[in-house]
Amino acid sequence: MRENFNDFINKIKNKKIMFCGIGKSNLPFIKMLTNEKINVIAYDRKSKESINKNVLESISENKYIALRLGDESVWKEKIDIIVRTPGISFYSENIKKAREKGTIVTSEMEMFFDLCPCTIIGITGSDGKTTSSTIIAEILKVDGKKVHLGGNIGKPLLFEIDSIKKDDFAVVELSSFQLLSMRKSPDISVITNISPNHLDIHKNMDEYIFAKKQILIHQSAFSKTVLNFDNDTTKKLSSDVRGQCLYFSRKEKLNAGVWIDENKNIVYSLNGKNEKIINVSDIKIPGGHNVENYLAAIATTKDLVKIESIKSVAQNFSGVNHRIEFVRNVNGVSYYNDSIASSPTRVIKGTLSLFDKKIILIAGGYDKKVPFDELGKKIIEKVSTLILMGDAAPKIENSVINSPGFKNTDLKIFRVNNMEEAIKKAHENSKSGDTVVLSPACASFDLYNNFEERGDHFKSLINKL
Repeated sequence: MRENFNDFINKIKNKKIMFCGIGKSNLPFIKMLTNEKINVIAYDRKSKESINKNVLESISENKYIALRLGDESVWKEKIDIIVRTPGISFYSENIKKAREKGTIVTSEMEMFFDLCPCTIIGITGSDGKTTSSTIIAEILKVDGKKVHLGGNIGKPLLFEIDSIKKDDFAVVELSSFQLLSMRKSPDISVITNISPNHLDIHKNMDEYIFAKKQILIHQSAFSKTVLNFDNDTTKKLSSDVRGQCLYFSRKEKLNAGVWIDENKNIVYSLNGKNEKIINVSDIKIPGGHNVENYLAAIATTKDLVKIESIKSVAQNFSGVNHRIEFVRNVNGVSYYNDSIASSPTRVIKGTLSLFDKKIILIAGGYDKKVPFDELGKKIIEKVSTLILMGDAAPKIENSVINSPGFKNTDLKIFRVNNMEEAIKKAHENSKSGDTVVLSPACASFDLYNNFEERGDHFKSLINKL
C-alpha cells in the first residue's frame, strides 16, 4: 500500500489544493497531507466564531495550512484540486464554476476508494444503514477478519489507508451526499431501502435516487449487490446491477437472497438450495426494522464467514447508541433515545412498530422537505401524547390533525421550544408504566450540530430527573 500512497503524494505535491469545508471528513485528510509537508488551503464559509475552538487551534498552528474563513475571494484563485466535504453540494455554483475551469473536484471518500487495497463493502439507504454497517462489521470481526469501519458512520477512513492490508475488509457507510459524485462503487454494495429524505438539499427525489444508485452503477461483473425486495424503489434498481444480485425480504420467499419462513427461520437461498441460518428469536436487538438489518447483513456476509459467527453477533450485539437506546426508568416511566431516527419512515418502522402500548413521543427538528402524511396516520394509532419542537413541528402537527380518525382520538399535542421543555412536558404528562421516546423524524440541524449531540443532550436531561 505504501507504494501506491507515495505515488499519490508525488502526483499532488506540487498542486494547489483547497479543502472546502473544515469538517470530520476533511480534517484527517488535511493532517495526512500536511504530515507529508504539502501546503493546503483550508476554506470554510463559516466565520471564525462558528468553528470548533479545538479544530481552529489545530489548524491555525500548522504552518502548511493557509486558513481562509468566509473569504469568497478564494474562488477566484487558480486551484488545481478541491476536496469537498459531503455537506458542500457537488452542484453548488462555486463548485460548478471550478469544474468548468478544469479544477479537479474530489472528496475524502473518493480518494479512499482510489487508494484502498482491500475488499470494500458499502452500505447506503434512507434508514438502517448505520446499524446494518455495524452488524456487518461485527460479523466479520467475530469471524476473525480485520475490519475497518467508517465513512458516514462518523469515522473518515483515508487517514488509516497506510495500515489497511489486501486481506482486510473496509465496511463503509455511505450517504447520498458522499455518493453523488462517486465514480467508483464498492466490491459489495448494500441498499437497505430508499424513501424520501434530504429533499432540502437534493434538487428532487430523482437526484436523491440517482445519488444512491452510484453505490452499484460502477461495479463489475464480479461484484455483489444486496437490495431490499420489499422496497419498490430499491427493488427496481436490480436492472442496473452488473454482478451478482441478492435480495432480502421480510414478506416474500426468495430464490436468491435472504428471507423468513413460516417458523421465523432466516433462510439463505441460492442456486436452488435453501439453508437455515438463524431464527428471528436469536436477534437480541428488538424491532422489525432490526430484523431487516440482519437480513441485509446475512445476505452480505454469508459467503465470507461461518454461520456460527452470524449467530454469535445476533445473540450478543446490543445495538448502536441513539437507536432505540434505553436510557433510564424514572418512577415507573421508561425513557428511550432514538435520536438517529431523522426521517418519518425510520420512526414508523422503528419506534412506532416496537411498543405494544401507546407511547409519549418527542419529535420534530430541522425540516428536510419530506412528507409526513404517513407518519401522521401512524402517530394517531401508536401515540398518546405528542410533543413537538423545531422547524418541522407545524408540518408534523398538520399531518396528524388532517389524518383520518384524528377527531375520534384523545391524542394530546404540545408545542415546545427546546429539549428541556419537551422533557418537562413529557414528565408532567406521564405516569408509571408509560414509555417516553425521543424519535424526531427530522434532522437535528436547527437546534444541534448532529443527532449524536441531540441524543446526548436528551440522555443528560433524563439522567437529571
